[in-house]
Amino acid sequence: MSRIGRMPIAVPAGVTVDIAENNHVTVKGPKGTLERTLPTEMEIKLEGSEVTVTRPNDLKRMKSLHGLTRTLINNMVIGVTNGYTKELEVNGVGYRASKSGKDLTLNLGYSHPVIMTDPEGLESKVEGNKIIVSGIDKEKVGQYAAEIRDKRRPEPYKGKGIKYVDEVIRRKVGKTGKK
Repeated sequence: MSRIGRMPIAVPAGVTVDIAENNHVTVKGPKGTLERTLPTEMEIKLEGSEVTVTRPNDLKRMKSLHGLTRTLINNMVIGVTNGYTKELEVNGVGYRASKSGKDLTLNLGYSHPVIMTDPEGLESKVEGNKIIVSGIDKEKVGQYAAEIRDKRRPEPYKGKGIKYVDEVIRRKVGKTGKK
């Protein structure tokens, strides 16, 4: 059995999980509501305050989907209770980030400022040289953070660019002059 797939998902107080036909799961909690249609082959049951996921057989595809389905539901439950955050760091001389309304303005050494608008359901904050992206959908938070990072990836010589706070940049030694 899948070690992750067979673990039950504890549903905390204040969170409701609805499972409609075609495995359309709706999770409502204090931070909001998330909906997702999961693979129909998996059997999702709500028993008391626990959600269990079982697979019909041991085919390779079913084994793959078992753990995935369980993790997706768990991420939805965590999202509506605690939410998710990703922190990015802006490094470099003259590189700046600022926020006005829903617009995130990035000055990254280009001839123009890069303006990004927060997607629906996500919020970004700027604190000094840090950008904090938060929301209830783990996938959307990660995607938006990756899009911000893509505007100027960290380079290996000086480490300039936008990186995740916990990211380690492999540094390279620069050129050496002729003697």
